[in-house]
Amino acid sequence: MFYLQRPALPWRPLPALLLALALGRLGCAWAQGGETPPAAVWLLAEAVRQSGDARGHGASGHFGVIDKTGARLWIFSPRGHVLAHSPVLLGQAPGDVAPPDIGTRPLSRVRAHEKVTPAGRFLTEEGVNHQGEDIVWLDYDSALSMHRVRNVAGERRHQRIASDNLADKRISYGCINIPASFFDQHVKPLFGHRKSMVYILPEEQQAAEVFPFMRAGGTAAPAPPGHAPAAR
Repeated sequence: MFYLQRPALPWRPLPALLLALALGRLGCAWAQGGETPPAAVWLLAEAVRQSGDARGHGASGHFGVIDKTGARLWIFSPRGHVLAHSPVLLGQAPGDVAPPDIGTRPLSRVRAHEKVTPAGRFLTEEGVNHQGEDIVWLDYDSALSMHRVRNVAGERRHQRIASDNLADKRISYGCINIPASFFDQHVKPLFGHRKSMVYILPEEQQAAEVFPFMRAGGTAAPAPPGHAPAAR
């Protein structure tokens, strides 16, 4: 596998992607079956690989990219190869920034427009929620996690995650719901049993605004400090 050596940033996504396709030297190896990530996912994954952002701070080098516009989680090896991908359920409301006190409020006090899956860069940590369910924390303080799809009365979450309608995928309070089999086979081993980075692409902002390493001369923001959260 040859990697395309990109010109100096700032990124010019469409020309860079067309050039890579023309040369037949895509930076990420596609998943089995020939499935290719969307351009925004691929460009972020290339930036992560080239910058080495997914290494350090105890992170394994494996990383995940959550594409909110496509409602899908993509998992990459440290070398930028696609390992697996899955549909996910996301926050009901569009947006890239959740209220700063969202993690301290009971669910009954979270309004519909506040049910946002925030964009950003997260160092994962294994944990449990207040019901004792094993989950993967993205941000403990804001109660943001990845977990198996739950049965919630009246929400048809299992039917939604199997739907081809992207609008069906927006239903959670902000957490990322993942099919149980995919969570157990891929997410828990790579992001729970070890620390790894997860990048949630924005849907309203530009990616370079959220991820400094995508900008010319940018440096990665420090990863959140790791700590063992209490059950909540």
